[in-house]
Amino acid sequence: MADTSPRVHASRAPTLNDVAQLAGVSMATASKAVNGRAEVAEKTRRRVLAAASEIGFTPNGLAQSLVTGRTKTVGLLTSDLEGRFVLPILMGAEDAFGSGEISVLLCDARGDRIRENYHLKALLNRRVDGIIVVGRSTDPRNSLGQQLPVPVVYAYAPSDDPRDQSLAPDNRAGGRLAVEHLISVGRRRIVHITGDPGYAAAQDRAEGFHEGMAAAGLTPVDEVMFGSWTEGWGRDATAVLLQRHPDIDGFVCGSDQIARGALETLRDFGRSVPEDVAVIGYDNWEVLATNSRPELTSIDCTLQGLGRQAAKRIFEALDGAPVSGGTELFQPKLVIRGSTIASR
Repeated sequence: MADTSPRVHASRAPTLNDVAQLAGVSMATASKAVNGRAEVAEKTRRRVLAAASEIGFTPNGLAQSLVTGRTKTVGLLTSDLEGRFVLPILMGAEDAFGSGEISVLLCDARGDRIRENYHLKALLNRRVDGIIVVGRSTDPRNSLGQQLPVPVVYAYAPSDDPRDQSLAPDNRAGGRLAVEHLISVGRRRIVHITGDPGYAAAQDRAEGFHEGMAAAGLTPVDEVMFGSWTEGWGRDATAVLLQRHPDIDGFVCGSDQIARGALETLRDFGRSVPEDVAVIGYDNWEVLATNSRPELTSIDCTLQGLGRQAAKRIFEALDGAPVSGGTELFQPKLVIRGSTIASR
């Protein structure tokens, strides 16, 4: 029997016409099958896709976008490219988008509203399918408005418009979780050192700290020490608190940098960690936590999971799901290391 299958010349890429000939269907049917249109029978779709795979046919992205109305690109607009919070969010989003073969275009506004508007226009001109906006803190940020032609999800910094979809870490839950862990390892005389009181994260973590102490029937040894998100502040605040209350046995710190400073001062005062005093940080910044002496127990904001969830919200909106406004709080997790439980 003669071989009637189409011959694809080695010097050129296979075309949709080659796929149609091999599958025994029209060009229109092959196009619908390759582009996922619903008007094709499932048996026919499988035959067309098998033919495309056999000859190594790759659909043209521009042609697909004209058929589906999608470009398979999503914009990620941030003001925190130099910080440490956007990168795990980006990694989580890319993990989710990768399964759908969607590319992410990253734009850094550097905290400048004019630059942000410029990048927003550029993303829309590229006809992205959606936009994820990542803030540099958990303080509410200005909304991009309700007139954009694509779905928008705000991650880390929630929008100030309750009609927008926002995802943010639950810092109050994290503060409670830190206290609960220290109590579970036998600590009762506990204090809290945290960062700038002008940040929502500092206030929320402090509220969670007080809630956790009250739930256990305990009173903090001293007032919350607000300051800066630095090791230097952690060293200084710890020294002040130890001079006031030498019998402190637990420190809840609002960041890993602060906790690192606390560990240094405790060594200077001759206190053993975790035997005499337990210390817990926040953010689970691994480069700090795993290089501390001892390694630092910390609260992880699970930012990669937050990024994956933001990508999921974009997928749902593209599939026609109604936009549910408001802020969805993402639950933290405890990462236990040697600063609260001694390693064996």
